[in-house]
Amino acid sequence: MRPSPQRTLTGSQGSASRGRNGLISGYILRVIREQLGYTQEETARQLRVSPDTIAWWETGRRPLTSVPVGQMLVIRCRLMQLHTPPALLQALDRGLEADVLLTSVLDDDTPVEDSPLGTMVMQRELAKVLAWPLTGVAPRPVRSLPKPPRPRRGPAPAGPELTATERMRFFDQLRQTAEQARGPEQFLLRRQALYLSGYDTASDNAEWLAYQQRTERPGDWLTSWLNSRSVAAVAARHGDRDRMSRFIDNALLDDDAGEAANLAYWVYWVGEMPPQLSDDFIADRSPELWPGDRLLAHLVDGLTPHHGYVDLNIHSVWALLKIRPNLLRSGAASRALRERLPIMLYSRELSARGRREMENIRYAIRLAEA
Repeated sequence: MRPSPQRTLTGSQGSASRGRNGLISGYILRVIREQLGYTQEETARQLRVSPDTIAWWETGRRPLTSVPVGQMLVIRCRLMQLHTPPALLQALDRGLEADVLLTSVLDDDTPVEDSPLGTMVMQRELAKVLAWPLTGVAPRPVRSLPKPPRPRRGPAPAGPELTATERMRFFDQLRQTAEQARGPEQFLLRRQALYLSGYDTASDNAEWLAYQQRTERPGDWLTSWLNSRSVAAVAARHGDRDRMSRFIDNALLDDDAGEAANLAYWVYWVGEMPPQLSDDFIADRSPELWPGDRLLAHLVDGLTPHHGYVDLNIHSVWALLKIRPNLLRSGAASRALRERLPIMLYSRELSARGRREMENIRYAIRLAEA
């Protein structure tokens, strides 16, 4: 019997109230203001709105997602004129998208078939911004910022925060979405709902996810491969590295199509492909003109012995360098890889396969330097 969620917020009580619609983008606007060294009053003058409007935007009480497109473009241009770092402007754009997805999940009046969560394959930048209020981990453009020139006045949250009620409703709604999205045309929606459900810390979540993935009935190679990868990824996130190791052995090393799909998945995830509306590109074996340097940098960043995905990261670096050996000739990622090699090879955490692949990577580096 399927384990059922241990909590419910709506039950027979009617629809739960909607959450704050601009939680993430509003907080990013606050970060931008603080980095520029402005008060809310000074920012209001620069953007030609009232100080109350700035306060409402930052807290999500008046969401930025409700601002008309033309006005939002004007606001963005004025932020550019104030020398806002480009990475923060991009984070603001992703924050607006993330707020739309977050609100659509919290809004229990949104039919499953209309959920924007199934309209486009998420990439890393959007996924990390969306996960921010769920994990408390700021996306890299925010995490790497210097200390603001002006100290904050009074206590302030360290990031966009969901209330306990909003958080519970968010994950309950994701479960309902995943359970209802069973048709072939809803596979992307179900997959991404399950991915976000992996951030739930409820005691029954691992069991629920395992059941959902066991009962998946893939109708083709791609859905089967993606389901296997999702199972392995969720297990790795919860500390089970053995399942990921089996996925590498069975779905990558013994399957050329799987090896190509793995790199395509990563390439898209880090943003070296344009946005896609379905997962079909992952199974496309035709050559793609992607450079690979951004992917190498991402994978090398995950080459730490205790990283949950370390085995997959090692294998993916090994597979990437087989088809893009030129990536070893220059660039910061190549230098970082050389620096990580001794740390990884001296670690006792590596699997036998991981150690062999790291040795092969070292040999490839020596060839590139010859």
